[in-house]
Amino acid sequence: MNIADQIALVTGSNRGIGRQFVLELLERGASRVYATARRPESLDFDDSRVVPLRLDLLDHESVVAAAAAARDVTLLVNNAGIATGAPLVTGELAEVRREMDTHFWGTLDVIREFTPVLAANGGGAIVNVLSALSWFAGPGTGSYAAAKAAEWNMTNGVRLELAAQGTLVQGVLLGAADTDITADYDGPKIDPRDVPRRSLDGLAAGSIEVIVDDWTAMVKASLAGDPAPFYTRITEMLGVR
Repeated sequence: MNIADQIALVTGSNRGIGRQFVLELLERGASRVYATARRPESLDFDDSRVVPLRLDLLDHESVVAAAAAARDVTLLVNNAGIATGAPLVTGELAEVRREMDTHFWGTLDVIREFTPVLAANGGGAIVNVLSALSWFAGPGTGSYAAAKAAEWNMTNGVRLELAAQGTLVQGVLLGAADTDITADYDGPKIDPRDVPRRSLDGLAAGSIEVIVDDWTAMVKASLAGDPAPFYTRITEMLGVR
């Protein structure tokens, strides 16, 4: 996919990786970018090609309305997400459910509503921003990791289902990026601008999976082996006893 002249919609555009996706799409010549957020008044892009829209992953009617308003979309970027920090066993079950409702059900809802839009416009592409935590869990990340694991395999399933209509479905996986959601994390963080750059380069090459950083590459490589040494290494790195 050549980004020039594409019409994109990005969820969670008001900050972090979503905002960087909008800026990178504009820089690469996208003709229009629908920038969405739960509160569109929080969007502050100074470019006439940006169209602000309300979209809340937990509000189905807002998803339907966004799909009706953006009938010309050829590239859908599912970036919006949350991190409650809720433990799976002792945390509030409502918060655990909110993670799954956002990352799995909410993202799937957006895909289902935009699938006919993409089909009508020649197929296009879907980008799902995932996480290295799709493949492992660390201390304090149980709910988030479970939801991202579900979103990762949902991405694989959707890819198969939409192949016949010519829609490329890409999963983008990364460790920690320097955004608000990782403000309390003291470990290494990548520049959030690296995520859309690698993703869009991958679209140009037809890549269905993009590994953004070395940390995520290490996690993926560990999956073929015994998980015990991997989790020993993780706990030692994080100082967990």
